[in-house]
Amino acid sequence: MKIILTGGGSGGHIFPLIAVVREIKSLYLQKRLEENLNVFGEVGSKKQYQKKLEFYYLGPQDDFSLILLGQEGVETREILAGKLRRYFDWQSFLQNIVDIFLKTPLGIIQSFLMLFFLAPDVIFSKGGYGSFPVVLAGWLLGIPIFLHESDVDPGFANQLLARFAKKVLVSFPKTERFPPSKMILTGNPIRKEILQGDLTEAKELFKITQEKPIILVIGGSQGAQRINDLILAILPELLKEFEVFHQAGERNFSRLKAEANITIPKGMEKYYHVFPFFKEQELKHILSAVNLVVSRAGAGLIFEIAAVGKPSILIPYPEAAQGHQLKNAYAYGNRGAAVVMEEANLTPNFFLEKLKTIFSRPLELEKMAKAAAVFARPEAARNIAQIIFNFLKM
Repeated sequence: MKIILTGGGSGGHIFPLIAVVREIKSLYLQKRLEENLNVFGEVGSKKQYQKKLEFYYLGPQDDFSLILLGQEGVETREILAGKLRRYFDWQSFLQNIVDIFLKTPLGIIQSFLMLFFLAPDVIFSKGGYGSFPVVLAGWLLGIPIFLHESDVDPGFANQLLARFAKKVLVSFPKTERFPPSKMILTGNPIRKEILQGDLTEAKELFKITQEKPIILVIGGSQGAQRINDLILAILPELLKEFEVFHQAGERNFSRLKAEANITIPKGMEKYYHVFPFFKEQELKHILSAVNLVVSRAGAGLIFEIAAVGKPSILIPYPEAAQGHQLKNAYAYGNRGAAVVMEEANLTPNFFLEKLKTIFSRPLELEKMAKAAAVFARPEAARNIAQIIFNFLKM
């Protein structure tokens, strides 16, 4: 049984794929056990033939994504994928020409040949420009396709590719632009392991002082430079009130750490913990300990924050395609689970005062936490896996 995975290449696409892979494996094992079959092909001394469960990922070059998927036993293969840039200058215009008329056609040919020889049973796509060649080639070969859309306002690739899919699985109740007959509301897949954090483990792992409320600042898998600068601008004042854990991103980590070391007043160093990237084992524990999360508004982060029932401040990335992070943020914030702060209106002092105000009202924090838990769909990955599993009649 072969399942093809594809997506855009960022953490926002890859982590949900990992969550679904884990759940399909779990369902597969459960089914085999129910049939009283050993997954290695033996029942007592009698050998049974078992069809192998195989996962392949086809997508653009991205070392971060390929490493993570490889750790899950997914065989990864790179293809060319053209990106459509919707900002206008001569450089982006020329890049669009190359991508549309060279990279994308070559990527479709690559995908077609790979899919032809792999002969998969189904394609599961998380969207993004990297999925376009794979889904189109899959459709040409008659391979069943399931799409998942994370955002309220779908990405351009999924808008185009939805017509080729059997079903479009969506995260938000009022997802736009897809035919209602094709949509199934599942939520956004999160790694179930995120829910297994332990407060005692977090205290030991991160040397938490517990002397002040704890804030987690996280800008996505790559960090967020402007959020980093915002935190840096108010760091001495921030550390007077809070203990801060900060995912700065691999690219920004060294510079931020060096500047923070100069900025932090003597004796306050123990209240600031900066990391380039939280690994899964680290993230689950720190999420169990924090009182509030400051984050961008990618759907993956929103649903992970909701699943652990934490209040949040969302700062949407203003340059996100079609303003999808802004729509995600308000779709979530309107449920009472988060405060949305747009960058255009955001100054360091205003942000600091907002934080202080939120923590001065513990009942409001509690309401936000409850609203987050109500919004959460922690079984999204399981539900998606079950849809694919049922379709394959495994």
